[in-house]
Amino acid sequence: MHKPGSATPDRFAAQERFAEGAQFIGGRLTKGTSGRTHAVVDPASGEEVLTYELAGAEDVDAAVAAARAAFPGWAGATPGERSDALHRFAAVLADRAEDFARAESLQCGKPLKLTREFDVPGTIDNTSFFAGAARHLQGQSAGEYSGDHTSYVRREPIGVVGSIAPWNYPLQMAAWKILPAIAAGNTIVLKPAEITPLTSLLFAQAATDAGIPDGVINIVTGTGKEAGERLVGHPDVAMTSFTGSTAVGKRVAEIATATVKRLHLELGGKAPFVVFDDADLEAAVHGAVAGALINTGQDCTAATRAYVQRPLYEAFVERTAALMETVRLGDPFAAGTDLGPLISHVQRDRVAGFVDRARGYARVVTGGEVPGGELAKGAYYKPTLVADAAQDSEIVQSEIFGPVLVVLPFDDDDEGIRLANDTPYGLAASAWSRDVYRANRATREIKAGCVWVNDHIPIISEMPHGGYKASGFGKDMSAYSFEEYTQIKHVMFDNTAVAAKDWHRTIFGDR
Repeated sequence: MHKPGSATPDRFAAQERFAEGAQFIGGRLTKGTSGRTHAVVDPASGEEVLTYELAGAEDVDAAVAAARAAFPGWAGATPGERSDALHRFAAVLADRAEDFARAESLQCGKPLKLTREFDVPGTIDNTSFFAGAARHLQGQSAGEYSGDHTSYVRREPIGVVGSIAPWNYPLQMAAWKILPAIAAGNTIVLKPAEITPLTSLLFAQAATDAGIPDGVINIVTGTGKEAGERLVGHPDVAMTSFTGSTAVGKRVAEIATATVKRLHLELGGKAPFVVFDDADLEAAVHGAVAGALINTGQDCTAATRAYVQRPLYEAFVERTAALMETVRLGDPFAAGTDLGPLISHVQRDRVAGFVDRARGYARVVTGGEVPGGELAKGAYYKPTLVADAAQDSEIVQSEIFGPVLVVLPFDDDDEGIRLANDTPYGLAASAWSRDVYRANRATREIKAGCVWVNDHIPIISEMPHGGYKASGFGKDMSAYSFEEYTQIKHVMFDNTAVAAKDWHRTIFGDR
């Protein structure tokens, strides 16, 4: 087994691949001009895998200019031409799937089996979906709604889109933002998180190799304060799409408002996992462990708050803890690894702080510590189950973003649904019951953008992803997200060539 960070041929050679820089502007890699460098660190070992020059304001301006220059040609392409380009893009991604999987595992610490089976195939499928969707952008039928006038609706691209993606799913988030935007005829500048830029850069390069014109997709890798705020506030950017924390989302909205940009925000989550007393207990336990620990819990839709009806409560706690203890932490590139590290030591310490503070008011059933041995060098944290916390406690109300599941009891259905809704967030949730009426009530009354029944976490390209309440607004994936990246124009024809005279006569009389 390779040790974390070891320089072996089967890992991704980032320093070599991005020797020309970590900015992708106008179809080529370039170096940033901020005068400062940043390191991409392997979270499994703490070792640097790439040092690059950060983007500054000049790079953002250059990327926006490239996108603006490319817009007329790309927007003017037929839907079929854009569709063909995206189909070629999907084929290139499929050919390079292993390259993407290894790069994503290296920069994020994800187990290679996760990136191979989830992140990369999902991205390829999303690309294929939008290749098809590009040919199906529809307005409304033409009709005569006012006398001798014919009206119809056009859907048109918006222009240059400025997007900011997070570090937890860098490849998939790049795809979710880039694909619907360009399928609709827009051009884009994407700012990935500066700690995880590798797969976004590979994605843009693959698009260029597939024949998507230079300037349609641009990547600027810089800090949020310098590159991100410049991109959001840029006067030539017509729309901003942001995925990240609610606190930063508020700042993005504040900046975008100054230039009256269209906004798309996918923000934080604190997903409830509601287990009614008629649920399949074993299925719920396995669903809770998978839903809570996916991507080491660094998923805004991850199961974080399990509400279990009292007859099942103690058994659920006991069996969930036992199953968590079988999860194998290890080298992301090792075949037997179930769970990798958190993204950084800073994030690990943040997660540990939530759990340590909870010891004063709740029961830490399992986990709650940093593993020893070789894993201590990385940002690892043991899968953790916390029980008996109060509903208003920090660990129940705040987004932790780590491998931590909190379990609370409830008495009746009304209370279970009320508790599920009792946070500022509303991104995702799940309900577990054998009773179709009970489950249907939960899907209707839980305020979240997605509610799974007897499952938690799967997503598909054809269905939308996005939140309620403080989890933001707007949709990723699906035809709904495609429409987000268009603007609607009403076109109205006078069929008689005399209507204007009639209107004039009505208002001003005969003269």
